Amino acid sequence: MPTLLVKNALVVATMDDRGREIAGGGLLARDGVIEAVGPSADLTQQADIVLDLAGHVVIPGLVNTHHHLFQSLTRVVPAGQDARLFGWLTACYPIWQRLGPEHIRVSAMTGLAEMMLSGCTTSSDHLYLFPNGARLEDEIEAASDLGIRFHAMRGSMSMGRSKGGLPPDSLVEDEDFILRDSRRVIEAWHDAKAFSMLQVGLAPCTPFTVSEDLMRETAALARSYRVRLHTHTAENGEDVAYCRERFGLRPAEYVERLGWTGADTWHAHCVELDDAEIGRFAASRTGVAHCPCSNMRLASGIAPIRRMLDRGVPIGLGVDGSASTDSGHLLNEARQAMLLQRVGGDPKGLSGREALRLATRGGAEVLGRAAEIGQLTPGYAADFAAYDMGTIEMAGAAQFDPVAALVFCGPVKASCVGINGRIVVERGHLATIDLPRHIEHHNRLARDLANG
Repeated sequence: MPTLLVKNALVVATMDDRGREIAGGGLLARDGVIEAVGPSADLTQQADIVLDLAGHVVIPGLVNTHHHLFQSLTRVVPAGQDARLFGWLTACYPIWQRLGPEHIRVSAMTGLAEMMLSGCTTSSDHLYLFPNGARLEDEIEAASDLGIRFHAMRGSMSMGRSKGGLPPDSLVEDEDFILRDSRRVIEAWHDAKAFSMLQVGLAPCTPFTVSEDLMRETAALARSYRVRLHTHTAENGEDVAYCRERFGLRPAEYVERLGWTGADTWHAHCVELDDAEIGRFAASRTGVAHCPCSNMRLASGIAPIRRMLDRGVPIGLGVDGSASTDSGHLLNEARQAMLLQRVGGDPKGLSGREALRLATRGGAEVLGRAAEIGQLTPGYAADFAAYDMGTIEMAGAAQFDPVAALVFCGPVKASCVGINGRIVVERGHLATIDLPRHIEHHNRLARDLANG
């Protein structure tokens, strides 16, 4: 792999333990790993590829901890535009049951490409339905083609309407098959090595789509392979009411009873966690994927992120499914996370740098990659994003605080993105895909789905 030298950045925000921000900085990477970070004048080594990023802010690549990539085919579904979670899902299920392998592959490529253009270098995805022969491999292939670091979470739904669940029976799977296929994809695809580009985990969808037995058995299976666990928890009041009515417990009590807490586990949303539940997550180092735009879009509420951070809960950011946010811009999620923690009246509810930390180091910790990604430090992966301060969105900001401007201004797309030392976005254009042609293909599939 060629060596890479990044130099002359307006500032390199390392997000390291000291919070170093290096004016006129750069980095040197060899074999996809950062070898040196510092002032450009000190980086005198020869390199195969040299990037002059004058006028740019360079940060660690953004880390997305929650998505449903297939949903990019159903953005702005009319029946779900003004609905809460359960109503929105009910509107989308009839469309999703027509999905197949091509839909999963193409939509995954669309969603991942959109995030890469925002500066994302690592993403998880929670794929929980597999109609008409679709498999987890369909999105794994897309991620590999694009060159993004990927956590493929084998999701599941086993409890249809006939068993008291929310989805139609046509979208659920047999639990024995779910467990067999979960074992298969882990053995076939999970790469536990340092700096791996692909990891696999297990992710039953929600308390209202899977049984207690499947939750327990999935947790045991994942831990036998030392892979991570993910699900949705306490997304809104409906979610809490369902848990109380069906199980007699609040959501965090329910998942803890089933073995779904611990440093190998993270939960999406957690809008309705109370103080006691936050304490349970903090004590067990259970992670949270905060999805601010989705929570606003579905009128779910505002997750108590400030209280979680103060208690020590690991938190990353997620864009969530493209149909429940209609956007996959991770830097915008950082901005909205900051604003939501202030809207209640505290101007120090979340700072710009804290929001960037959630989007980088926070996400790395939640995905179990804190020693590999999320900061620009020697020995870490050469995953970075660079943003041009010469755009109209940033006019007047670079003279004051260009790092904070990434969150307070914009949002803007990345000018340059490197993943594992490979440049995948250059001058704002994705280098690994013919994007206009792909969008045409994606839109054709979306039209076919909409028309039945």
